[in-house]
Amino acid sequence: MDHAGRRDRLKARAAEAGLDAVLVTNLLNVRYLTGFTGSNGALLVRTDGADLFGTDGRYTTQAGTQVPDVELLVDRGTVGALARAAAGTGRLGYESHEVTVDGLRALEQSLEGSSTELVSVRRAVEALRAVKDDDEVDALRRACTVADQALAELAAEGALRPGRTELAVGRDLDARMLALGAEAPSFETIVAAGANSAIPHHRPDGTELRGGDFLKLDFGATVDGYHSDMTRTLVLGHAADWQVEVYELVAASQAAGRAALGVGVEVTAVDAASRDVIVAAGHGEHFTHGLGHGVGLEIHEAPGISALGAGSLAAGMAVTVEPGVYLPGHGGVRIEDTLIVADGAADLLTLTSKELLVL
Repeated sequence: MDHAGRRDRLKARAAEAGLDAVLVTNLLNVRYLTGFTGSNGALLVRTDGADLFGTDGRYTTQAGTQVPDVELLVDRGTVGALARAAAGTGRLGYESHEVTVDGLRALEQSLEGSSTELVSVRRAVEALRAVKDDDEVDALRRACTVADQALAELAAEGALRPGRTELAVGRDLDARMLALGAEAPSFETIVAAGANSAIPHHRPDGTELRGGDFLKLDFGATVDGYHSDMTRTLVLGHAADWQVEVYELVAASQAAGRAALGVGVEVTAVDAASRDVIVAAGHGEHFTHGLGHGVGLEIHEAPGISALGAGSLAAGMAVTVEPGVYLPGHGGVRIEDTLIVADGAADLLTLTSKELLVL
């Protein structure tokens, strides 16, 4: 991945903001800018000079392999050491959303006696991360393929059947994703059967799957650090009329949300396009969460797509569209895809059919 190019984009934004350097301490942001995957690392990005990567002695060899193009500073107190190296810098940006009160005091002490001014850059790196480059899209596509294939194999093998527990199905799904090359599940897999499917983020338990129940599966795979996210809802045995009606409503809402994705479109408008379908059918109170979110090195990242969201979509953003209708005590439906915003139709990464599957 083009880590140097990403650092150059951060430098350009820092220079526009009148900063001389940026101290990056969020580990995922450090990974995004350098490729480093260890548990202790920080990065000093200078707008007009050589960058400096800091870690401790445990990661000297790893840093040499993963970050060969940045000067290395080895010190157990990584952040403080980089701050001291930045002493004398005119305006030093720092990630205020990551630094604690005590951490800020430590930074100030490291710079004591110098003329350096600390300036918050807020979520500057996260803003860069919101738009994916080709390498990131490739990783996301592979993660989605693993999830698609895992579900297809379990369904074909009859693993989604009455009598099994939610926990057993979830463990099978996780194991299959790992066998197919995932580093880990993207998050705790949601398996929700029957009335539990009306709970948006139900944690799987010993509930047994029964004929005639909805079965909601929300899961994803992590590949090269990038997360996929997909939800499918199916019916075990015969689908009742009310189940078909709710499913078709959510499918129509999800299609409207996908169609609304576009470069320059406000995130609130995308949410409204999907939500209005459900509201018009009289189920507005049963759609209780935002429509979607960004996905990448984190399972939830910018942009947020909801009625309370802010900003507009840009080409290359990876987002989910996941409306749901939840009827307490009866069951619920959510349908979710991961897509890449593009000029024209969005690029769909999760390819499992969205037709109502009755097993």
